[in-house]
Amino acid sequence: MIVPSQGLRIVVAVRPVDFRCGHDALAGLVQNTLGLDPHSGLIVVFRSKRSDRLKILLWDGSGLVLVYKRLGEGRFVWPQARDGVMRLTRIEFEALFDGVDWTRVVNRKVARPAAAN
Repeated sequence: MIVPSQGLRIVVAVRPVDFRCGHDALAGLVQNTLGLDPHSGLIVVFRSKRSDRLKILLWDGSGLVLVYKRLGEGRFVWPQARDGVMRLTRIEFEALFDGVDWTRVVNRKVARPAAAN
């Protein structure tokens, strides 16, 4: 499991990509098609046409890291296929990576305890 830091940007490339692509091809796609910098530290999630696989591209400070995951059963829940990217919260990303329906995740604000003031 990848556990991104709280401030890290996470985006999903909503249109399926060719899963034969490797590090460099996906980084080029991020830069040329999505208009983002693949070396800025953001996490980019790519989907397959079958919806049971995903690839994650991230820059760890010393090189590009490519993670591939295929679910044993079921499919990942993806947004409607269109152009561009969609931003995810850390909680939504973790649910997506675990194969859970991340669209049902509710991000609630928790009140600070009185003792902390």
